[in-house]
Amino acid sequence: MERIVLTTTQKALKCNLNPNIYGTFAEIGAGQEVVRHFFRAGGASGTVAKTMSAYDKDFSDAIYGKEVDGRYVTEARLRKMLEHEYSLIEQRLSRDKFPDKCYFAFSNTVATINFTRKFKGHGWMGLRFQLSPGQDTNDIIFHIRMKEEEASLQQETIGVMGVNLIYGAFHIRNNPVELLKSLYDNIAKYKIEIDMIHFEGPEFENVDNRLMSLQLIKNGMTDAVIFGPEGKNILPAALLYKKNILAMRGSFRPVTKVNIDMLKKGYSYFAEERKVDRENMVVLFEITLNNLKAEGEIDEQDFLDRAEILCSLGQTVLISNYQQYYKLVEYFTRYTEERMGLIMGVTNLSELFDEKYYRELKGGILEAFGILYSSDLKIYVYPSKPTKDAKLETSSSIRIHPRLRALYEYLAFNRRVIDIENYDPDILQIFSRDVLKRIKKGETGWEDSLPAYVDNIIRDKQLFGFVPKDERQDA
Repeated sequence: MERIVLTTTQKALKCNLNPNIYGTFAEIGAGQEVVRHFFRAGGASGTVAKTMSAYDKDFSDAIYGKEVDGRYVTEARLRKMLEHEYSLIEQRLSRDKFPDKCYFAFSNTVATINFTRKFKGHGWMGLRFQLSPGQDTNDIIFHIRMKEEEASLQQETIGVMGVNLIYGAFHIRNNPVELLKSLYDNIAKYKIEIDMIHFEGPEFENVDNRLMSLQLIKNGMTDAVIFGPEGKNILPAALLYKKNILAMRGSFRPVTKVNIDMLKKGYSYFAEERKVDRENMVVLFEITLNNLKAEGEIDEQDFLDRAEILCSLGQTVLISNYQQYYKLVEYFTRYTEERMGLIMGVTNLSELFDEKYYRELKGGILEAFGILYSSDLKIYVYPSKPTKDAKLETSSSIRIHPRLRALYEYLAFNRRVIDIENYDPDILQIFSRDVLKRIKKGETGWEDSLPAYVDNIIRDKQLFGFVPKDERQDA
């Protein structure tokens, strides 16, 4: 059944008329736009225990404590706000007087667009709440990037999204995916972007935040999300800011010895670059949304299987909606001007010079390469040899249209495209798709194509359709 979308005023009023919802609002940086909707809707005295806005930094520090990095629009600041405000509710409101109340604390810390309009603004928004008087608290925390050109418009959008969050937490709590979608009720997606979200607490103990990251991309709320080896979502800006970035795109279905060799050898080349600091480097395994749709609709379990292995190997994973590499590089340049590297196979390099992928650009392939190489980018190419009898394919052997040949030669001459020469020749005939087929068919020998311990992970957690021999119907 399709969910009925209420107006912002209707949502605020419905919360106000609920006798069991009671809490506080603490908003910094964009006015008190969220609580304003509850006051305007009427009946707010039954919902709003307190509202405040500590704009002055000294006041804010006195209330919530100082941040180590001296910043105020951070996840750490938001969490301190939620912790402080919720603890005050418990201290100041007697359970004898309010035995049936479900307490909540809403907070946001925001920096809106500046006068020069070079900085569009961003912020953190969160809610700590309980769904029964004796229940432990739950948290929903997310980061927003604002896209509107006027501070007043950004403030209005923040107000609507805050109401959506509070309403969703209390009325759509049994369906986290739908709750996530509801954050954009009455908001056009071009106005604001959510690029990281956490669901925490007893109400969400079965929620995999990696899957919620995928939902952000599937539903057009952002174009890229990142999660770390522990499976926790990471704010892209926090991870990538002023870093040397090395990324490798693939299906990783499953990750094979070839993938690991590509990464190790590509890393060794990149780390030796004069403008690369090993201590300031971020390595990413990238999976595109298009890759996840390789067999039609996105299979969420298949996605989690890939993520499970990569996280078990200690890798950081980027899920993106960037089919073309130039869009990926453009994304990285939001956060860094340092040298970047891409590791790819010969087939991917060939596609990079295929003009059909750039028809939506007015400047075509030249515009795309202008974006690619206006940044400090290096491409490391892993060779291909599909069969033992086939000829080895490298960057110099790919077919390029004559009118683009000069472009390729210019890049190669300036060492922007570099062949990985210290590859392992014994693994070039390993392909993920072949390994996957053998796993699903219950065949043997597929283990030899995978890095150490990956086969154990697949067996133990029964990933990619693996079924133990004694459980197979044909056993």
